[in-house]
Amino acid sequence: MDRALLVLEDGRVFEGQPYGAVGETFGEMVFNTGMTGYQETLTDPSYHRQIVAMTAPHIGNTGVNDEDPESGRVWVAGYVVREPARVHSNWRANRSLDDYLREQGVVGIAMRGTRALTRHLRERGAMRAGIFSGDALPVPDLVERVRQSPEMTGADLAAEVATTEPYVVPAIGGKRFTVAAVDLGIKGMTPHRMAERGCEVHVLPATVTAGEILALNPDGVFFSNGPGDPGAADHAVATLRGVLDAGKPFFGICFGNQILGRALGLGTYKLRYGHRGVNQPVQDRRTGKVEISAHNHGFAVDAPLDGPFDTPYGRAEVSHVNLNDDCVEGLRLLDRPVFSVQYHPEAAAGPHDAAYLFDEFCEVMGA
Repeated sequence: MDRALLVLEDGRVFEGQPYGAVGETFGEMVFNTGMTGYQETLTDPSYHRQIVAMTAPHIGNTGVNDEDPESGRVWVAGYVVREPARVHSNWRANRSLDDYLREQGVVGIAMRGTRALTRHLRERGAMRAGIFSGDALPVPDLVERVRQSPEMTGADLAAEVATTEPYVVPAIGGKRFTVAAVDLGIKGMTPHRMAERGCEVHVLPATVTAGEILALNPDGVFFSNGPGDPGAADHAVATLRGVLDAGKPFFGICFGNQILGRALGLGTYKLRYGHRGVNQPVQDRRTGKVEISAHNHGFAVDAPLDGPFDTPYGRAEVSHVNLNDDCVEGLRLLDRPVFSVQYHPEAAAGPHDAAYLFDEFCEVMGA
């Protein structure tokens, strides 16, 4: 059991040592450029059915604690690191990352070739992969098994990671607003950021209907991040259109941004290798300000960048763009209190440049 293989669907094979649980796993092969925040990455539901490679060379240095998880479990399908920490050291840590992955049954690999893997994915694009440790079949058989695994395109995954029962995150201090938050793969820090601003957040299952949302008479509606192909999320799109028809203030992030795009009649498309990390430069086109932001998405909205455009709900515009590739990073209706961004302003883990967006949501609810 001292040998593990990472097998890509195009036949590329990397060899290393087992890390975490021993066994086999399949998923979409992606990479994350963050130098910190591995615990938040592992527990982000948006990574459901993805094998994540960390580009930072040392992973696990600060161990694992009980305060930083973004959900109740690890969601990544597999984990790839270059050089795992031999000894973890942090005053909050209560176990090693290796032990944590074994407890959660997450199959991983430690290998020297993470840079070569990242360059390969940048050139060829994200693709299906498998990690195999223990008793493995011949490589040609493993490649074929990877090619038979599900693709991310066309996958409707939000209901697989969302809560099945509604729950409430109470406002911290005095209550100012009631927010209906649709869980498409929500991170725990997101309702906390709203609660810090006096919002009582009702977190609702991905299967919720517009009628059930409006029955709460919320001051605003929020759609969260989440996994899968937005082109397959027809239920979420229909639900949001019902919310927009009712004229409620709306704020969406990540997957919620893509759902808003579809609700406005726009298309979505799969990025070549996506944006994943805590160092993406995004420009607010209204002010020219550049934010360094946290990202985790493999799909994007296809919207005009050259000015306002018409939608069934009035005029809209692209509010934010990614300075690396001009990808749409935000949408805003010009005549209604509706906006969204493609990144993660809750900043777990990541920079706090975009925290003002929660304040803007409170402003439009107050107005």
